Amino acid sequence: MKRLLLGSAALLVLPFAALANCPAITVADMGGVAPGAFPEQYDLAEFQAAASCTIELSENPGIAGFNAQIRGNPDLPAVADRLPEDPLVVVPYASAGSYGGTLDALSNGTEAGTSDFMSLRHVNLVRYSDDLETIVPNVAKSWAWNDDYTQLTFTLRKGHKWSDGQPFTSADVKFWYDNLALDPNVNEKPKDYVTVGGERMTVDTPDDVTVVFNLPAPKPGLLAHFATHFAQGFQPKHFLGQFHPDINPDADTLAKSLGFENGYAVIRAYYGNSDWMDTGTPMLNAPDLVGKLPADAAPTLESHIVVRETTEGRHFVANPYFYMIDTTGQQLPYINEMDELYANDQEVRLLKLVNGEVDYKAQSLQLSDAPLMLENQEKGDYTIQLKPRIAMQAVSFNVTHTDEAKRAVFGDVKFRKAMSEAIDRDGLNSTAYFGQGTLQQYTGFSPLPEFIDQKWKSYAMEYNPEGTKAVLDELGLKDTDGDGFRELPNGEPLVINMQFATQGIAGQVVELISQNWADVGIKSTVKEVTPDEYRSAQSSNQLDVGLWEKGQPMGIILGNNELWVPPFENYFAHRSGMLWAEWVDSNGTSGVEPPDYVKALMADINTLQSTPAGTDEFKAIANRMVAAMVENVLFIGTALTPDPIYVSNKLVNVPEFKTASYEYYRAYPYRPSQWYIKD
Repeated sequence: MKRLLLGSAALLVLPFAALANCPAITVADMGGVAPGAFPEQYDLAEFQAAASCTIELSENPGIAGFNAQIRGNPDLPAVADRLPEDPLVVVPYASAGSYGGTLDALSNGTEAGTSDFMSLRHVNLVRYSDDLETIVPNVAKSWAWNDDYTQLTFTLRKGHKWSDGQPFTSADVKFWYDNLALDPNVNEKPKDYVTVGGERMTVDTPDDVTVVFNLPAPKPGLLAHFATHFAQGFQPKHFLGQFHPDINPDADTLAKSLGFENGYAVIRAYYGNSDWMDTGTPMLNAPDLVGKLPADAAPTLESHIVVRETTEGRHFVANPYFYMIDTTGQQLPYINEMDELYANDQEVRLLKLVNGEVDYKAQSLQLSDAPLMLENQEKGDYTIQLKPRIAMQAVSFNVTHTDEAKRAVFGDVKFRKAMSEAIDRDGLNSTAYFGQGTLQQYTGFSPLPEFIDQKWKSYAMEYNPEGTKAVLDELGLKDTDGDGFRELPNGEPLVINMQFATQGIAGQVVELISQNWADVGIKSTVKEVTPDEYRSAQSSNQLDVGLWEKGQPMGIILGNNELWVPPFENYFAHRSGMLWAEWVDSNGTSGVEPPDYVKALMADINTLQSTPAGTDEFKAIANRMVAAMVENVLFIGTALTPDPIYVSNKLVNVPEFKTASYEYYRAYPYRPSQWYIKD
């Protein structure tokens, strides 16, 4: 009998008794092995030296069958030929796992509440460790900055392969940047994280494993972007590039031969037309053309790849070429398959959760759901973790409303401040948050750094209904017909339509705010909608108020300016000032010109991203930004609260989360590739 032994430089086939395999160390019991340079993981040579052993590779016994389900994949080579020369060695939390099982997930729907499930298989160049402070290697083997943070160099893993067995190289990073992220046919407007102060970077690839990002100005936060964002800094050039006209002159001809309008149409069928990675595949977008295409889904570096997809859900199998191994040499992931069911109704989701039909869930669960889930933990054989959030549930008035009369009112900072003071946050906390919330105004940075004046946390937070009534009277919002509710200054009825989705805010919170506003004479209607409906209305500037969670930590903001530039976040989150954003994007040719303080915020965030952190200049800029954001009450805060995380008791190696938050990309820091399902 022979086993494959992986040394630091080459693969050797040695007799079974020649060397003992490496110890099955865990985070819980390191067995005397010294930690590596980064928490809970090692480079191969680093681990073998620390443990005085040679890794013996092994694979999932069912992996050939999973490979056969990935249409277009060739026959499977040996595991040593599928892994990089230097695979990432992962230390399991509690125990080395066993292969098998299907993880059952529950999402809202395609492109509407799937990020939680996506985070289970997600990879990027780097990630945050579970301490949420330390950035560690992931797809990239290492990185290095130059002295002034204008050049970031990544070193990739030699021999790394896509899920179809083709080489993953630096060319795939450059292809993502040059041909997708900056191509207006794919991304209408470049995202902030691929620019520095609005200027593009350049990407050099001196060899297959070296990627150099050249920045026009310092931007240390670029690394944190790659550690937290859903948009991966690479795409398969060998696959998508054949349909891109800048890569293949015959791309359109090839696309037309497959039944598509042009090459970009094929790219959109596989990749979407934005940076969101969890779009439908051709199996959903062009099912009648799937058989003509080279594969059902684009190759991935993630732990699992989709093999079946309908409007009801998706099914994934383990990636045969996944680049991670555990300390005993088992190729990860341990979990064979993942099944994702779409359920947009919150009551349906909760029923499935309490019945134990789901293995993991965090997204769309609110604190108001916790009592029911806690009560049924034993029955459903699951555990609820209640963990603090980074973002808070917030409210915003549509300051660029299409209705000119509403725009005039909503655009008045006196009105916005008064409506913040009309909210009884103590009552909100005791009723909707069970007394678990920490009342706080929205400040832009969450948590608010200590060097920023802490007074902003309580700005316009005092419950003052009588003061609100006086301000509304001053603004000409009076009850002229005696029905108990105020009219607009022009005499027309003022009714605020409060559409919300439970993915972004709890219904009880919306109801209580609506009642508080009624108490000062502002009439509103409350309606629950799906996340897709909410986002569609938000995108088309049809909302009266935004109702969603909001907030990011400083480290992430230094890589992505979206909270400070109209519309003040991305498509999936809490936005306002859509016509301001149109003015910015069109260089003033359309939309509505934003006020000076908004222009100052835009300039300040770009300056902050290029200013050395901790300096007096950095602190002054950040303080100025918070003051402008809070004094103008663009977003009205409520409270920082805990939220539930649902974990089936049959899942092993799932640690205690630090936070129930999207901002570090949900489960990504907690290494789901080493989770496994016990028999």
